[in-house]
Parts: sequence; C-alpha cells; structure tokens
Amino acid sequence: MKIHEYQAKQLMAARGIPVPQGVVATTVDQAVAAVRPLIEETGNKVVVVKSQIHAGGRGKGRFEEHPEIGGVNVVTAGIDGGIVAAEDQVRELAGKMLGSTLVTIQTGAEGKTVNTLYIEQGIDISDELYLSVLLDRAVSRNIVMASSEGGTEIEVVAAETPEKILREEIDPAHGLLSFQAARLAYGLGLEGDAQRNGARFVQALSTAAVELDADMIEINPLVVTTDGKVMALDGKMSFEANALYRHPEVVAMRDFSEEDPAEAAAKEHDLSFIKLDGTIGCMVNGAGLAMATMDIIKYVGGEPANFLDVGGGATADKITEAFKLITADQNVRGIFVNIFGGIMKCDTIAEGVVEAVGEVGLEVPLVVRLEGTNVELGKQIIDESGLNVVSAADMKDGAKKIVELTS
Repeated sequence: MKIHEYQAKQLMAARGIPVPQGVVATTVDQAVAAVRPLIEETGNKVVVVKSQIHAGGRGKGRFEEHPEIGGVNVVTAGIDGGIVAAEDQVRELAGKMLGSTLVTIQTGAEGKTVNTLYIEQGIDISDELYLSVLLDRAVSRNIVMASSEGGTEIEVVAAETPEKILREEIDPAHGLLSFQAARLAYGLGLEGDAQRNGARFVQALSTAAVELDADMIEINPLVVTTDGKVMALDGKMSFEANALYRHPEVVAMRDFSEEDPAEAAAKEHDLSFIKLDGTIGCMVNGAGLAMATMDIIKYVGGEPANFLDVGGGATADKITEAFKLITADQNVRGIFVNIFGGIMKCDTIAEGVVEAVGEVGLEVPLVVRLEGTNVELGKQIIDESGLNVVSAADMKDGAKKIVELTS
C-alpha cells in the first residue's frame, strides 16, 4: 500500500522527523488560503505547489491539459505585490492543476488525475541528498541507502556513479547503531551541526520504518538548510500489506482513486489480484501455482493478463467475483482456470465457474484444468453444464490449448 507525500510527512512529523510546514488543499480556495499563513509564520517568501499522486517524477512531469506547468511549481512573493501576487499565482496554478492529468516517467502515457495539492513552505537549501530505508530481501533485513546525488533517480546514480551510493544493513535486534548513522552522515560530506542532525535523522527514519512495517521510505531530496538543519523535502512510503492490521492510522490514509479499480475490488473480496499486460486471464488457487501458471503460459508463447489467486477457502461467490475481474479486462482473449484441489475442492471450483459464466457470460475461450480432491465430480459438473469449455489433462496441456485458442 502506498500513501501520498503529505501523508508520509504527517507520519514522519509525528515521530519527530523534521519536515517543512505544509497545508493540504483539495480546492482552489484552500490552496490560496494556505499561502499567507505559510509565508508569515515561516518568514520565507517562497511557497511550493505540489501535485499529490502515487508516482514519482512529478517535478519533471507535465499536465496534458496545461503542458506549460509541471507537477511541482514554485511561487515567490516578490517585493511588487508581495503576498497578494503570490496568492494570485497559486490561484491560477491550482485552477489548472486540480482535476487535470499529470504525466510523469512513472505514470505512463495515461497519467494520473490530480485531486489533491500540498502547499508547502519554501526552504533555503544548502545541499540536496538522497536517503531511503527499504527491505532488502537478499539479506532479509532493512538497509539504509544514501547518496550525495539528491534530486536524481537512484537508478541513474546506480548506473552511472555506483560509488556514490552508501549502504548500511540494520540489525533487527539492535536497530541502526549510532556509529552507522555517523558513518553515513560523514560519507555524505556533512559537517558540524549538519552532520549531527543528519545522523539523528537517519536513525529516526530507520526506527520509523520498523514501527510502521514499511517496505520502503524514500526521501529524495533530503535537504540540508543554510543553517545546518536536515529536512525531508519529499517523502514516499509503501507498507507491507499483511501488517496493515497493526496500523489503522495508515489504513485510513488509503486513497482508492490512486489504485487500479480491479485490484481494489479484489481486496474487498479477499482475492490476490494483480493486472498485467497480457491477453490470457488466469484463475488459480495458491500463489506458487499462480506463478507457475504464468511461467508456463509464457513458456508456450503466451502472455498472462493477470495474477489471480482465489486462495484455499474460496466459495462459489468468490469464484464469480474472480471471473468478473478477469472478464472486465478488455485485453483478455482467453481464460485458463488451473486448480489443484486440496483444501479447495474441485467441485466447489466447478460450481463457481458454472455460476460465474451464467452471471457474467463467456465471450472468450475457456480452458479448465482440475486436479485433486473431488476432481471427477468437478469435471462432471463442468461437462454437464453445457458450457463451451475445453478440458486440459495437465498444466502444460492447458497452457498450450489456451495459447492456441487465442492465437
């Protein structure tokens, strides 16, 4: 699960991690109203108008409807006109940004609609750095990654100047130790107050990652101010879905408008579903079998349209919902149902398939492979249903048949 920048900063601020002041706005009037208090309270004549979407590259992105502006815009209250002029600029920007489609390197060509803005105080920046805490599955623990190349995508840094990426593994029993945080701050070239503040910042962020069960916290850029403070100028967070029950305050931050509608619907019915770019819909029970099914479809020349695990305790109603998810994808040209009946019995799957086809309809080829508990009864239900279904002897046979039928 992902959250917006302003939400990530709320979570950081609640844990004593320094972030700039900012105000959330969903209307033009709210955006304008935020300008004067920010300037007067901070003494900084700059405010930044930021689009809030679940994608990076906002600063370099452009709006389809207003290509003259990007997803992040700086407004300065100059001598002439002062705050009033800044308010007028924010009014114009917010009017163009809200409800428009922002296209960035991470959104794809379709872009994302901006429904929320974050109006943030300007910061007097001395240096820009990169910092993240993420789960490294290769070592089965969190790591800190840092670089002096703030503001640049970390993939670019890794490819062009890998020596500028610093790493520290976090011992889950002890957390990030003081000497590790100090070593990172020193490696980033920080000195004096900035070095001490940087070390404290890194330790606080690594602690927050554990407390929140975060898969990743990324700050790019992490800025050093002219008076030696260290702040998160940006913030991205994603969370381990299986641990969300421990964090109701994070669940409350979920923005369904930023999620794929099919994947959101799948969560409501306790289905594991991820949409892919292929043409063969897959309905499988068990994550391992689902991965194997996708692999063998690719092996025989096809492309899976989704990952869909109905789980071990699926009911006929659940199967129907799964079928609806698959058939809602206009790219699907065929469906492969691959079930191994253990806890999940084959006759239950068969009944669900028959019920689903009766409710949703079937306009594409359907190949079904059943094996395991009550397999003969399951096949009988399918055979007597009158459905135009092709049976498969095994997984590879089923994959070949669905690829042939959709070619």
